[in-house]
Amino acid sequence: MKNSAQRTGRQPCAPFDTARDDKDHGGYTGPKINYNTEKKIKIMRDLTLLTDLYQLTMMYGYSKSSLMNKTAVFDVFYRGVGNNYAVACGLQQVIEYIENLHFSDDDIAYLRSLGLFDEEFLKMLAELKFTGDIYAVPEGTVVFPQEPILTVKARLFEAQLIETAILCILNHQTLIATKAAKIVYAANGGSVAEFGLRRAQGPDAGIYGARAAVIAGCSSTSDVLAGKMFDVPVSGTHAHSWVMSFESELEAFRAYAKMYPDKCMLLVDTYDTLKSGVPNAIKVFRELRESGHEPVGVRLDSGDLAYLSRETRKMLDEAGFPDAIICASGDLDEYVLQSLASQNAKINTYGIGTKLITSADCPSLGGVYKLAAIEGDDGKLEPKLKMSDTPAKITNPGFKKIVRIYDKKTDKALADLIALREENFDGLDRLEIFDPYFTWKRKTITDFYVRQLDVPVILGGKTVYESPSVKEIAAYHKKSLGSFWNEYKRLLNPHIYKVDLSLELYNLKQRLLNANRG
Repeated sequence: MKNSAQRTGRQPCAPFDTARDDKDHGGYTGPKINYNTEKKIKIMRDLTLLTDLYQLTMMYGYSKSSLMNKTAVFDVFYRGVGNNYAVACGLQQVIEYIENLHFSDDDIAYLRSLGLFDEEFLKMLAELKFTGDIYAVPEGTVVFPQEPILTVKARLFEAQLIETAILCILNHQTLIATKAAKIVYAANGGSVAEFGLRRAQGPDAGIYGARAAVIAGCSSTSDVLAGKMFDVPVSGTHAHSWVMSFESELEAFRAYAKMYPDKCMLLVDTYDTLKSGVPNAIKVFRELRESGHEPVGVRLDSGDLAYLSRETRKMLDEAGFPDAIICASGDLDEYVLQSLASQNAKINTYGIGTKLITSADCPSLGGVYKLAAIEGDDGKLEPKLKMSDTPAKITNPGFKKIVRIYDKKTDKALADLIALREENFDGLDRLEIFDPYFTWKRKTITDFYVRQLDVPVILGGKTVYESPSVKEIAAYHKKSLGSFWNEYKRLLNPHIYKVDLSLELYNLKQRLLNANRG
């Protein structure tokens, strides 16, 4: 039996969903396209001191050496567990941080009070502006472990300062966007509303977590401030306290329906879902229909959601309300959604809070910021590599880029290559790729095309990239995720997507490994 959204073509959502009938923005491919968004609120906060103390002490040390003005290249990437994907998110906030980077008089006075730095260094900080380059994958892009989702090329003095804030911003939003993407995928066409503000770990986590969730496919958020800041739909119904405040459940339902006759979704589990809540909701729905209005549906927030949704669906259908939707909430995540689907639950839309906004099963992304190259005495970039007994912790050297290989016939992604920036893969008829750890695993690809994922964001300290709106990023994310076969997206034992090194980068890495051993 199809759910009501499939039967009616109506997008299931909670009442007060502020979505408008905007034109489909489609995907975007980088900074070549300029967008005129209806409403873009830029939050410019001074986060210059949002850094670890050791960044400043290292900068102080660089200022006393010949390294200070050497150009350095740093990569941001995550190591991940296994080879599952993530959704890059937070770039707009990184840009805003860089654009507003400056040490105020109060900042300098505070640093002076620490007794760690001399006046010459403090004067350097007071005059500091970011003058380097930043390259990044657009927000919403599906990425994999070891891939540089953001690269900084700047004076070592500047590049060192911005590490902590960039990781703080990207790690959080990428983590929540990734969790949301997996929940939305598990919803299998049902809409997901982000309801996590009250359980978020602070206001910023709630606001920017909501942003990341909508980018990754959530239809709305309960966070009104996030709705205003990012021009995204907000949604919500009523609480159990509303029902409990009245003399009876029926009286509470009638009062709510009177206020919002065309947006009436009733929470039916305050007392007894099947014996009281749903029957009273049906009474009110009939009264609404008699007055010329149609209800939206009901929300289940506790109990056996699979069983209750099936019984509720029967009761609503038999009462003549087959288009009334059923919303479920209450400590849900992608695994619960998958279980509900296997039990033939009749749920159209989900309100998900705690386990989404905190990414409960994986509370940190583990993104890192690693030196990949530094200017040598001859003025050229010298690749750098970090050694480790753990193969996954050995870094990839050099100034790099990400290339995604697509099948021409299906437009599906086949593999990614981490390559040196000067390499060119356009116009090739054949391309052999190989596993960087098990090099005997090789594949020759034909009938393909390639796309470089990362784009220039800041060049010479000037922003050259216009951040799309959250809605536009969400549309791009849907397109990016849609380019992967479902085998790569399944929750349990996903197929391993190939992320390989180009032959040139692999050979460079081996030379450095051998040299370091020597």
